Amino acid sequence: MNALQAAILRKARESCHLKEAFFSENAARIEGCASAMKEAFARDGRLFVFGNGGSACDAQHVSVEFMHPIFEKRAPLPAMALPCDAALITAKGNDRDFSMTFVEQLQVLARKGDMALGISTSGKSANVNRALASARELGMLTVGFTGRDGGRMPGLCDHCFVVPSFSIHRIQETQETLLHVLWDAIHILRGEEDVI
Repeated sequence: MNALQAAILRKARESCHLKEAFFSENAARIEGCASAMKEAFARDGRLFVFGNGGSACDAQHVSVEFMHPIFEKRAPLPAMALPCDAALITAKGNDRDFSMTFVEQLQVLARKGDMALGISTSGKSANVNRALASARELGMLTVGFTGRDGGRMPGLCDHCFVVPSFSIHRIQETQETLLHVLWDAIHILRGEEDVI
């Protein structure tokens, strides 16, 4: 085995070990979050998801999972990724303050009883944290996916999941698994078949 092959295996093991430790520690908390989100959906709540860069891509991924479930027996649930409108995001960033981009969208679109999911590998993204704070003021259920030490995010969320790593890649890999697990748990709690 050469050095590159050894590095590939090491990184795969790191990812697996981190995920196993994270989900062992957080299974009960994930169930609690899934239950709260299931209840919000049952009361006609909608999910608004946001993040920057790779986390913006993950926000889109979350939205697609809920709006277009890959199993025909699972119902679509209302979700929207706020980073998707490039014209709106760049207009707000240029004309006003980039840190308010998601806040202002929530103030126009969201209502009490909706859900906000903020994604940040560091927990220090100003626009994500401001949006979570605003979501709380609006009476929304707040959920955070973050890493490292969590930054400010845990104090802004009803449910916050901190991946204890300083590797952005390992954090994102765990967050992607978390979004699939959380999506699945919500559907199971809704009484839908456990097919995964």
